[in-house]
Amino acid sequence: MVIVTRIRREVLSLPAAELGPDNPLPALRPRDDVHRVDDRDRAGMPDDMARQLGHAPLHSLLPVPVRDGYGRSRRPRGLDALVIENDRLRVTVLPGLGGRIASLVHLPTGRELLYRNPVFQPADFALNGAWFSGGIEWNIGATGHTTLSCAPLHAARVPAPDGGEMLRLWEWERLRDLPFQVDLWLPQGSDFLYAGVRIRNPHDRPVPAYWWSNTAVPEDRRVLAPAEEAWYFGYDSRLRRVPVPSYDGIDRTHPRNSPYAADWFYEVPDGRRRWIAAVDADGHGLVQTSTDGLRGRKLFVWGSGPGGRRWQEWLTAPGTGGYCEIQAGLARTQLEHVPLAAQGDVSWLEAYGPLDTPSVGEWADVVGAAERRLAAVLPRARVDEAYAAWRPYADTEPGTTLATGSGWGALEVLRAGLDLPGTPFPESTLGDAQEPWRQLLRTGALPEPDPGRPPGPTLVAPPWRDLLETAPATAHTEYHLGIAQWHAGDRAQAVRSWERALRRAPVPWPALRCLAVADQEAGHHERAADRYADAFGALCREGHDDGGAWTPALAALGREALEALLRVRRAADARSVWQRLPAAVRRRGRFRLLLAELLLAEGRRTEARAVFDAGFEVADLREGSDDIGRAWARLTDEPLPGRYDFRMRPDTG
Repeated sequence: MVIVTRIRREVLSLPAAELGPDNPLPALRPRDDVHRVDDRDRAGMPDDMARQLGHAPLHSLLPVPVRDGYGRSRRPRGLDALVIENDRLRVTVLPGLGGRIASLVHLPTGRELLYRNPVFQPADFALNGAWFSGGIEWNIGATGHTTLSCAPLHAARVPAPDGGEMLRLWEWERLRDLPFQVDLWLPQGSDFLYAGVRIRNPHDRPVPAYWWSNTAVPEDRRVLAPAEEAWYFGYDSRLRRVPVPSYDGIDRTHPRNSPYAADWFYEVPDGRRRWIAAVDADGHGLVQTSTDGLRGRKLFVWGSGPGGRRWQEWLTAPGTGGYCEIQAGLARTQLEHVPLAAQGDVSWLEAYGPLDTPSVGEWADVVGAAERRLAAVLPRARVDEAYAAWRPYADTEPGTTLATGSGWGALEVLRAGLDLPGTPFPESTLGDAQEPWRQLLRTGALPEPDPGRPPGPTLVAPPWRDLLETAPATAHTEYHLGIAQWHAGDRAQAVRSWERALRRAPVPWPALRCLAVADQEAGHHERAADRYADAFGALCREGHDDGGAWTPALAALGREALEALLRVRRAADARSVWQRLPAAVRRRGRFRLLLAELLLAEGRRTEARAVFDAGFEVADLREGSDDIGRAWARLTDEPLPGRYDFRMRPDTG
């Protein structure tokens, strides 16, 4: 009996934290960047790599909001899933969470090929905050984890090249304004999942493109790739070319052999087949390969040190074993962006499946054996043929809708009259977030916001900025125009727009907060502190709830105000802000840390130490952040307690 590919709905039940609401304050500043590269390391790099390292780095998250409303309280929840299955593989996809592949099971052996996270726990690793670990994730946008990590994608059934069905995932990526798609299918009898990926540039100008497919696997593996050198990045702003497999006398292809978090970008020679595998001591594992368009291959490790172990516990569940990631991307490294021509596109095909090959032995012998085994179970020519067969199907219109993403793509299609075969963004997907901007398109005026809520999301691309400039100059329009001007780098005009908004606004705090950020960026920290204090006071007059619609704004603005006031040593004003925060906000770990810093500023060291001793968890602790360590060092010379140790490099203390 032939078992054909099936696509079905399923609910994945597991302990899960709630994502919570987005931060309502526009992200005017770039977030801390742990992926900076020292300019001195560019000498001796290949020309294309050096050029792409400096190509169009991200300077702002706008128009995407920060997602920091999650916590660490987990309870059983059901996550909507889509399952693709043939007689060889079962693939579980989470369309509501970035299209993440949560599980890839080889049915004949019963082996899970991925690291399957037993919990859903957001943490601050995505470009815009919320991200979670495990499975296979699709990263588009800019260096780092995509802003779509915890966002819904569109999903539908689509005919596959072999006459079966594919699962199509697609969305509009807002940082670069690029539509993309991932087509997943299992050919009949195949041990390999195919993923056809396409990124399109519908604009009349070149746009920087970025893509990395990240696969989590158990870390008790040896990672194999066809390379004798790698570009090593140790989260210290240095990018160095090092030998593979051994560096500093240690075989780094075993993830547990690295003491700290590190990236190893393998230098796969031109003409060599592109693949990477993670294989256990018994010779069983997972391999990822692709057509040549997906050039880069990488190993990410958390390291064996206390910080890496703490992050592993933080992201998953204690006692479940650690993981590493094997990755594949458009460029040699994740620190590069690739120009995508106007009206152009880039596409490739990936394949994921089991690989049985020895992991023990000399590097050249082990890699050669793995390459021969891969050629036997999935010849390179077969992958190229599958890509050629899939490419005409990329434009096929989706059939049955299985999940719905955001309405932002529909808004852009409506504005620009775009024709995007294969990835429709129908007007029916427009929602409340897009409605004011749809009205701006149709009437030329931005409607007034709901007075019972903070201002809604903003748009900053040049066409929207042009529309805001010609719209009636209300306070609300000037506020959004200032944000668009700020994003464009015209900070003087942005400040003038916010000043006009402030003069006209019945509700002053949104413009005051923007002006406070501008003051900070210009080095006027005392004036910024004044404006933050005024903005928070004005917001408290609007509404001071405890868990209602105003709480996200009170928490976000309260945090920024506290940090600004403490920076200029105005402890009394910071205490006033603290006392006006909702009780539920003051109980959050982030604010327990701020309380310790406030107590230190007030000279109450014993009470500050008591906050640490009582314990807290900063749910939105940023990747690479040493906020906790710095506060602890101000308190005592004692070693940082293990529960607070998230150090990703040896030079943080």
